[in-house]
Order: sequence, then C-alpha cells, then structure tokens
Amino acid sequence: MISSANFNPLHPESLSARKRLRKFHETVASLSARFFPTLVLNDGAIAYRDLSYRSASVTYDFLSRCWTLFNAIQAGEAASERPGIRMVIATGFRIKGRRAGLDSTARQFRSLIERLKDGKINISQAIHEARRIHPTFDILPQLQANFAFTKAYVAEQSGSSGGLGGSRCFVDLALFEDRDLTWIELGPRVPWQRPILNLRADFAPIQKMAAYSGSKPSPQGLRNGLSVAQHLAGDQDVLRALRSASSK
Repeated sequence: MISSANFNPLHPESLSARKRLRKFHETVASLSARFFPTLVLNDGAIAYRDLSYRSASVTYDFLSRCWTLFNAIQAGEAASERPGIRMVIATGFRIKGRRAGLDSTARQFRSLIERLKDGKINISQAIHEARRIHPTFDILPQLQANFAFTKAYVAEQSGSSGGLGGSRCFVDLALFEDRDLTWIELGPRVPWQRPILNLRADFAPIQKMAAYSGSKPSPQGLRNGLSVAQHLAGDQDVLRALRSASSK
C-alpha cells in the first residue's frame, strides 16, 4: 500500500497504510498472553509455544489461539475491504538458547541494584536511571534455531507457487494423529516442499473450528509434543535422543 506513496510515510496516501498497520498491532497485542507470546515486526507476527510431551491440551490451546487471532485480524481486514492475511502454523524442533552473557542491560541493572544497596544512590535516582537503560543488543531465545519458525516462514513466503495461496490459515498436519476429526474442518491436503532447503510438510487450510470449553479434555485426534517429535524424526525413541542432545 505504501509503495504508491513512494515509501514516504509523510505522504497523504500512506495514512491508510499506517492505520492498517496500527490496527494489526493492536489486534495482535490484545490476544497475546503468557502462554501465547508474540513478536511483531511491521506487518508480520510470530506466535510460539513449546508443546507438552504429555498432554495434547497444549497443542489444542495453541491451535485455538492461532485460529482466534487469524479470525480477529480477518474481521478487521474485511471491515476495511482489505485483502486479508495468511497464517501458517508449523511444527519443528528448536535448540534451546539463552540471552545470558549477551544482554548488557543485565549488567547495568546489577550495578544499579548494588549502588542502591550500598547507599550510593537513592530510590528516586535508581528509578530514573533504570528508565534510561536501553539494550544495545537484543535476542529472543525461543526463536533462535527454531525450525518450526523456519518452516512457517518459508512456507508462507512460497504463497500460491507452493500451494499456500490466498488469505487462509494453513496448519501443519503433523499436529494431528489422523484426518477423522469432528471438531475441526480442514480443506484439501497441500503437499508442500522446498527442496533447496530439504523442507517438506503436509498442510491443510482450516475452514472451521468448533469452540471448545477449557474445562473439558482436549479434542480427540491431536498429538502431544512427544508424538509430534516422533512423527517429525521418524523415531519412536526420539525422547532419548533429545535428552542426550540437551545434556551436551
């Protein structure tokens, strides 16, 4: 939209683009939560969560929240007669990382607390100084070496050429044990692949998903984290391999 204004945010024609972007950010923020954190960059948003090795309820919770977010944004797009969005929900392993030793703000806060404790500054000075601390480097460990994110990003970018065209919400079928599901309606299977990256997955667009009470058990047919890992690795003993890798 902003290209017609030559990428000049001060141009009158860019006003609608800025309003659309602001509305998108507000919608994502309103539906983000402790167990559904998001990262937004311009007109893209990433939601992420580690699945439970024991319970499929976490799988359902994440899927349900994604579908709610998709529909909320779509409603805003439709009200403004805009083309809508595309969402890709993908599975994959991730390598756990830490920000320790990389974030300079941690050292700054430690110094502030020590000086406050030693009486070198008072509480008002400490609060004022803390407000002026800004990171010179930042990282979100959950999205580093996160291959679910990699798959989702590449698949979404492939668009129509990869079979994932249109303003729809596509879900990785690795989340399901089978297709005999009564609580969700899926469209035709899309065998997606990106050979140059050795990436492939079966996706399907979500067409309808029934509301489900949190007080009831999770719907049938969903995989928990262990089952997803076994499916992705093609190894029933994948948990032993994961534990071995995490201890190194």
